[in-house]
Amino acid sequence: MSSVLLVEDDEHTRERLAGIIAATPGLSLLGAAGSLVDARVMLADALPDILLTDLGLPDGSGIDLIKQVRADGGRVEVMVISVFGDERHVISALKAGAAGYILKDGTTTHIGNAILQLLDGGSPISPPIARHLLKYLQPEKLPASSIVPPPSKPSPLSAREVEVLSAVAKGFTYNEIADILDVSFHTVSSHVKHIYRKLEVCSRSEAVYEAINLGLINLDD
Repeated sequence: MSSVLLVEDDEHTRERLAGIIAATPGLSLLGAAGSLVDARVMLADALPDILLTDLGLPDGSGIDLIKQVRADGGRVEVMVISVFGDERHVISALKAGAAGYILKDGTTTHIGNAILQLLDGGSPISPPIARHLLKYLQPEKLPASSIVPPPSKPSPLSAREVEVLSAVAKGFTYNEIADILDVSFHTVSSHVKHIYRKLEVCSRSEAVYEAINLGLINLDD
């Protein structure tokens, strides 16, 4: 049973999400907080397997909570659930270390499955959010005469690590990647840890973002 800490300031929405978590097989609600202060008290008492947080809280931003969890070095999976679907909020959350980002208007089944997908190594992202992310990652078009090819640098990742990260970027879970590459789940997990270390990141979203910037993977492939 995987524990979930829910952070949501609106009482009605908090009760709805708590009900979804309780009704999803394999999940248990560790606690439900309505503010940053309450969430921090709960985190100090016990770390959840998953932090499911809103961004707009009465005493600050969920971004601060994500950064705190990442700074503590725990292996807490983080997913944002918010009404904010604009590029600024999405990119800020992913850079802070969130591994998933879904909108609150999702169905009960969609939200429950997204949490389970996160646990299985996926990075659930609502389709409108994915569009913003792709737009952000696509470089602005420049006149051909102004484009200067970057100097060739050796890849910090092995060929197999690039394969694994490309699959992660496309939304495959660790189990699915293991099946595709005909290796064990633990081998995939080991590759991901090596990728994090080499790219100096601490989440899947950061690894994908960094790899795209370095030209190691291409989401259009």
